[in-house]
Amino acid sequence: MFKLSEIKELIKLVDSTSVQELEVENEGSRLVIRKPGKAEVAYVSAPQAVPAHTPAAPAAAVSAPAPEVAAPAEPAKATDRAGNLHQIVSPMVGTFYRAPSPDAPPFVNVGDRVTEKTVVCILEAMKLMNPLEAEVRGEIVEVLVENGQLVEYGQPLFLVKPD
Repeated sequence: MFKLSEIKELIKLVDSTSVQELEVENEGSRLVIRKPGKAEVAYVSAPQAVPAHTPAAPAAAVSAPAPEVAAPAEPAKATDRAGNLHQIVSPMVGTFYRAPSPDAPPFVNVGDRVTEKTVVCILEAMKLMNPLEAEVRGEIVEVLVENGQLVEYGQPLFLVKPD
């Protein structure tokens, strides 16, 4: 079951980014937030879960028209045309962390060699820490975002010179 505060936070997060749709499942409940011109909230409970009830407050919180935004970039294993560099992109909306804890060294730095399974950062979404692997062999050329920064789906995080 989702808490009202979590729903409100997700609505604000979706409204402040170029993400058009967010779907989250938690303990048999599913929350879908869509933004096709106007943000819409749909709350669906699983058959065995608590009776379906859409709280009035979140719907009212997003009744104002959302600004038109461009579609998010495709999260592809893209390469930079100019330098033939591979972009490691964010597979989700979340907070970017370069290290496993504030006092630990970063997972990778510029000049480090990575393999397909090298963890390059952690993305925090809904208080879940999701490690992101490089998925390419090569050398880190540039870190494109700051530690603690909110990142969007498809946003480039690192540039890698592939082997």
